[in-house]
Amino acid sequence: MTGSVLTRIAAGAVALALAVSMSVGTTRLAPWDVLSEDAQLRALAATVLWEVRAPRTLLAAMTGASLALSGAVLQGLFRNPLADPGIIGVSATAALGAVLAFHFSVATPIAGGLAGGFVGALLLAALAGRGAGTLTLVLAGVAISSLAVALTSLALNLAPSPFAAYEIMFWLLGAVADRSWREVTTTLPFVVIGWAMLLATGRGLAALTLGEDVARSMGLAQGRLRGLAIAGTACCVGASVAASGGIGFVGLVVPHLLRPLVGHDPRRLLPFSAAGGAVLLLTADIAVRLVPAAQELKLGVATALVGAPVFLWQVLRLRGIR
Repeated sequence: MTGSVLTRIAAGAVALALAVSMSVGTTRLAPWDVLSEDAQLRALAATVLWEVRAPRTLLAAMTGASLALSGAVLQGLFRNPLADPGIIGVSATAALGAVLAFHFSVATPIAGGLAGGFVGALLLAALAGRGAGTLTLVLAGVAISSLAVALTSLALNLAPSPFAAYEIMFWLLGAVADRSWREVTTTLPFVVIGWAMLLATGRGLAALTLGEDVARSMGLAQGRLRGLAIAGTACCVGASVAASGGIGFVGLVVPHLLRPLVGHDPRRLLPFSAAGGAVLLLTADIAVRLVPAAQELKLGVATALVGAPVFLWQVLRLRGIR
């Protein structure tokens, strides 16, 4: 499939997902209701669409794009199809930062999540050291992630009240419901910076597919490549986790679905992964709104129900059991 055709399909899919997301909700209001002759309906539609659905839609698209783009970069960097943003510990430390902000009320969850994401990146750099190999980075990321999860559990265990523990647990399940423009405008600058860093790794990842020794002989600065990948992931994933909570498997699933379509070229895979991640998370968020239930299903739960079987299938495929 040619690049121009893929680009048109990706753009159309994103536009369609955005439009459907803006049209679906608990109230039967459509975007064209803002043009209604009924002044009361017009005002209600404008309020619901702009204050409720628009922030939710944009945050879902930003979060999905961030997770999928960082997953594609990390899979190329580590040359491991099971890599995703959680492998370097940024997702876990961002969640820990937000939980600590909840727990001690010293900052907003977004500020805490951003701080946690950057602390995780700095810890990774310190533990791995300069010139560290891929295996060292992975082991350091696993260690950081395990510590962050343990500290998050401790914070839950020591929550000052059952209500606080309940609120933290609900946030950890991941959702973009009940978010406002404040979350969107706060996270957007960090997300855009992270995207720019991650997209800049495309040429280096393409060289790395030939092997580290060959890439080095071609003049690839592997330290710079890893720095861009880690810092970019810290920016966009840290911000996304801070605003949306724990949403997993997007960074694992989307690159696998799209890689065969782009000829396994990282330079083409990265932008299409971002678009695919946005479409996937928007679709999942639309689905949780349509599921008939007394309480809306959390978005992180929905993505886990889809992502976990894909993860298991990939493990079995790598072991030749399929």
